[in-house]
Amino acid sequence: MADLLIRLVACETENPPGRGLADCAAVLAEQMRRLGLSPEVLEIEPTGTLEHPRVVRGTAGAGERLVYFHGHFDVVPAQDRGQFTAQRRDGSIVGRGTADMKGGIVSMLYGAAAAADLGLLGDGRIVIHLVCDEETGSTVGSGFLRERGLIDPAALAMMTAEQSGEVVWNAAKGALSLRVDVHGRAVHVGHAFKGVNSFLHMLRVAAPLEDYARRMSQRHTGFPVGTGEARGTMVVVGGRSEGGSNFNVVPATTSFTVDGRFNPEEDIHAELDRITAVVEDAAAEAGARVSLEVTQLAPPAATALDHPAAQVLGDCVARVSGAEPRFELCAGCLDTRWYAQLGIPAFGYGPGLFEVSHGPDEYVEEAALHRVAAVYGLFAAELFARP
Repeated sequence: MADLLIRLVACETENPPGRGLADCAAVLAEQMRRLGLSPEVLEIEPTGTLEHPRVVRGTAGAGERLVYFHGHFDVVPAQDRGQFTAQRRDGSIVGRGTADMKGGIVSMLYGAAAAADLGLLGDGRIVIHLVCDEETGSTVGSGFLRERGLIDPAALAMMTAEQSGEVVWNAAKGALSLRVDVHGRAVHVGHAFKGVNSFLHMLRVAAPLEDYARRMSQRHTGFPVGTGEARGTMVVVGGRSEGGSNFNVVPATTSFTVDGRFNPEEDIHAELDRITAVVEDAAAEAGARVSLEVTQLAPPAATALDHPAAQVLGDCVARVSGAEPRFELCAGCLDTRWYAQLGIPAFGYGPGLFEVSHGPDEYVEEAALHRVAAVYGLFAAELFARP
C-alpha cells in the first residue's frame, strides 16, 4: 500500500491546470489489474485546461447488489516540486495528495480487493470510480459518469475516501461561486470627469453582500459539526478582486467574487437568486452596469443518521477502531452529491486529515490507511449480507 501511494504521489496531477492525468490513470489501472479489480480506463474529450482527462473504473465481485467506492486522483498545485517525491517518516507518508486523496484511493482499492479475496461479497459487487477533476468541480469526470448512465440509482450506498480523519461525513455543504463584473468607461485621469469609475461603483455594489454573508452565518445547520467548526453557511465576498489598466486611467471594469459553502438545509438555487437580486438592486441604486457569471454550483448532500447504511457504516467503524463512530457535516462540498442526487446514501470516510490537506506538509498515517481499508471492505460485506 505504501509503495503504491508513493508511486501515485510521483504522478504530478496538479489541477489546475490538469496535467499528468493519463499517466496516473495508467498507474492506477496497472495496480487494479494486479489486485484483480478489472480496471477500465475511460477517455474523455479534453476540455478547458485538462490534458487527457480520464476516468478509471474497476469492479470487485460479480453480484447484482451494488456499492460504489469513489475517489479522485487530481491534486491541488504544490507549494514545492519536492512534494511529488513522497517521504516515509515515523509511520507516515508525506507528499502532495497523500491526504487529499491518493491515500484514500489506496485504502479503497485494497479494501475492495481484500473483501473479494476473502469471499465476503456474496451476491454483491463493488464498483470503483476514480475521477480526474474533483479539485475544479468534478463536472468532467463525475459529470461524465452521470451523463453516460454509469451511476445506478439502485445502488445500496456510495463512499468516498476524502480526508475526514476517520470521521464519517454523512453530509456536506454545497458550493456556490460567482464572478461579478462592474462596467465603467475608461479615460485619462486628466479627463476623469468624462469617465465612469467601475471601482467606485463596485464598492457600492459589493457593500450589501456583507450583510447577506452575516445573515447566512447565523442560519445554523441541524447536522453535527466538528469541534470549532462553523454551524452557519459561510460566504466570502471579494476572495478575488481585480480591475483597471493603470494608476492614471479611470478603470473600465472591476470584478470581484462571491463564494459560499451552504448548509444542507439551504436551497442553493434560491440563494443564487437572492445574491443576484442583492447585486442587481445595489447596481440599480448606484447607477452601475453589472454582469454576473456563475462559476460553480454544487448542491449540498446529506444522508440521515438513522439510514440503515449509516448504521452499518457506524458499526464497521466501531469494530475496526474500537471506538464510537463520529458523524459530522463536512465544511466543504464532496462528490457525494453526484450520488445523493440520485437517492443513493453517500458518505465521506478517509484516512487523511482535513487540516493538513493542500498544505506544504501534507501527510497520511500508514496505520490509518490500513484501518480505513478494513472499514471499506467490511462495509460492503455487511451491506451485502443484509436481507
